[in-house]
Amino acid sequence: MLRRLFLHSLLIYLLLYSGTQYVLANSSNNSPTLYEVKYNISTQFVDPKQAYYISLLELALQKTTADFGPYKMTPVELEMPQGRTVKLVQANQHIDIVWTMTSIERESQLQAVYIPLLKGLMGYRIGIIRKDGQAQFDQINTLAEFKRILIGQGSDWPDTTILQQNGFSVISGSASKLLAMLVKQRFDYFPRAIHEPWDELARRDDLALESRLLLRYAAPIYFFVNKDNVKLAARIEKGLRIAISDGSFDQLFYNHPITEGIIEKAQLDKRIEFEIANPLLSPKSAELLNEKRLWLTAIE
Repeated sequence: MLRRLFLHSLLIYLLLYSGTQYVLANSSNNSPTLYEVKYNISTQFVDPKQAYYISLLELALQKTTADFGPYKMTPVELEMPQGRTVKLVQANQHIDIVWTMTSIERESQLQAVYIPLLKGLMGYRIGIIRKDGQAQFDQINTLAEFKRILIGQGSDWPDTTILQQNGFSVISGSASKLLAMLVKQRFDYFPRAIHEPWDELARRDDLALESRLLLRYAAPIYFFVNKDNVKLAARIEKGLRIAISDGSFDQLFYNHPITEGIIEKAQLDKRIEFEIANPLLSPKSAELLNEKRLWLTAIE
């Protein structure tokens, strides 16, 4: 218990101060005005996965210091669902940036930075199930059989609409309550991107990872900023593309604690893959699928 509390506190510290340290180490009284970027974090529902996006944002800002000047990353502690953070960025209130899976609606509300932050990893879905529930999934061999399974998803996630429009039965709810809903048998399968379930399962002894199935669809996750914040969007895109070209993007992706070794850990080669369409993909995002260096190739 003490170790878990220590790790929890350490994670909050890293989420709060990872960006600030660069500023302190690289600024002086004579420095030009810092370019501040405010982002949301939760200290009530601490999500270790957010550390990856914060690290990637900082990498993009570091790569563009020569062109755009020094920066300051400021965490803003607000407890809210994903949809609310989108609305705050759209209203230009409290925070400047959000990272989320894209959809046509979100690209109309905000300015997307069209670089998939997880190289498409978000679209590879494996499921959390109840600990005694594997036998139900051992009988599934076709997409039609898969669609008869009751699935749980966040009420403001694009995935909910994607699955529903592909013929799945979906029960939606608050993201923080989905695991409890699964245990209470409100639904039977909770799809997670392959880097997501491990921390959630480590905290529960009544849940397990389903071992046979893989659900796949195009699901890029982008940085989004306010439509009028053209400078920030341009800076982040330039920084990410520099990082892609010099290899530091892949260095972070393949070695970050959240994503390192995750393809092997998920044992994708032992799973039956079911690919479905993403009807929420904008033409611009669909076109981006042709830029091969932006996407995972190790899974193909």
